[in-house]
Amino acid sequence: MAEENKEKSVSESDLGQKNQLKKTLVNSPEGRCLLAGVALALIFILWLGAKLLLAPEDSQAIIGMTATQIMFGRAAGLAFGYSMGLKNSTVIPVCIVISTILVLIFYPLFVFSWRHLLVIKQLKNIFERVRKTAEAHKDIVIRYGIAGLFLFVWFPFWMTGPLVGCVIGFMMGLRTWLNMTVVLSGTYVATLGWAVFLRQFHSHISSYSLYAMLIFLILLLVIIIVGHLLHRTLHENKNKEQLGVK
Repeated sequence: MAEENKEKSVSESDLGQKNQLKKTLVNSPEGRCLLAGVALALIFILWLGAKLLLAPEDSQAIIGMTATQIMFGRAAGLAFGYSMGLKNSTVIPVCIVISTILVLIFYPLFVFSWRHLLVIKQLKNIFERVRKTAEAHKDIVIRYGIAGLFLFVWFPFWMTGPLVGCVIGFMMGLRTWLNMTVVLSGTYVATLGWAVFLRQFHSHISSYSLYAMLIFLILLLVIIIVGHLLHRTLHENKNKEQLGVK
């Protein structure tokens, strides 16, 4: 009897949490943000599918660019696109759409996890790393307010970018629409800046070798991976030292 009552209370708790999550998705700005991100992702996937039928070579390059940007960031994604011979008219919009999808989906999932409304175990470690990075930079950003957040997302410094930026905006207490506006604006301006630089760089080095941009991309990926590993190692050592002090 006791076990039945316990199972009943657990099931009622799960049902209540699911109902609360459904209401949150519809009524909260974070929920609408997530729905917009999912809708945009579906449209992008459908466009990629149509592109795969009409222009297979370009679609394969765009898929590679998408994967590279998700894994290594916008600079690597742009560099991959140019190394595959894609034009500005394709590379820049695709980069902007991918960045927008990532922010619109990542931000609400982080907020839901923070509020314990929706905890996805597979993303828990990612959220934790982003949170720690955001906390390490938030004091500097808060000092300059919204302008500081815009510059944080815009400048190509290590571990800056839209995902960490939107978490800092959340920690600053910005409303969702304002946070998204500032972060995405900084992202779009940064994308255009990287595009101009990399396009000029590609035009310059391609005169020496057809594989020059590809070599540059490989070097860029190596730098990103090594930098990420160093950053992670430093944080782990710092945490160990703090635990040792305590």
